[in-house]
Amino acid sequence: MFALLARLRPDWFRHTPTCLLCRAPGGSLPICSGCETELPWLAGHCSVCALPLPTHGLPCGECLKRPPPFTRVEAVWRYGFPVDSLITRFKHQGNWPHGRLLGALLARHLEHAFNEGFPRPAALLPVPLAPPRLRKRGFNQAQMLARWLSKELDIAQRDDWLQRVEDGPPQQGLDAAARRRNLRHAFALAPRAEAKGLHVALVDDVLTTGTTAHFLARLLKRAGATRVDVYCLARTPRPGDR
Repeated sequence: MFALLARLRPDWFRHTPTCLLCRAPGGSLPICSGCETELPWLAGHCSVCALPLPTHGLPCGECLKRPPPFTRVEAVWRYGFPVDSLITRFKHQGNWPHGRLLGALLARHLEHAFNEGFPRPAALLPVPLAPPRLRKRGFNQAQMLARWLSKELDIAQRDDWLQRVEDGPPQQGLDAAARRRNLRHAFALAPRAEAKGLHVALVDDVLTTGTTAHFLARLLKRAGATRVDVYCLARTPRPGDR
């Protein structure tokens, strides 16, 4: 009987994911069209660092004055509700379904960019955590994002190329100068890393001041990488910007 019904109306037996935000039926991903539309999608932004701006396609003043060692940041959202809550639950509470949903939407964003001519990298490199923080948290959210992106986009993932060799205080809550001091000697390239001649992309959850991306991109460029991009879920606005 059930086999006959399945042949007659296969849609009755097709699994429909439930939206993780409102619990309504979702689509191909566990988010409904209404909630997806209301996410804080990044509109106008700096063409280099993805800082939210009123205009689109132009670099911000900081990138014009001091061009960063990375070429371009690809971010999906402005860091705001509810994306900020989803990232916090993923990162600090181990809510992997929320992280998996955000990673799938980032993969879709990147695939569209590649189809529009954005260069595809040879490898994805997650931003590393220091061993003490990794033991405390139990996982590296950037590594998980990179693994999901690697599978969705068919790009190699190298989570053993970058090392966090010094563990300072968390970057969250520090101003730009303190962030630079905190990370000046924090990272190293593993002996097994072979970045020379490659276009690579760093993967992280949120880009705030860009200090971490700056130091890692500079490290990779000095090792011979031809181009370094940054892929992240969200970009924070300037302090005080709405």
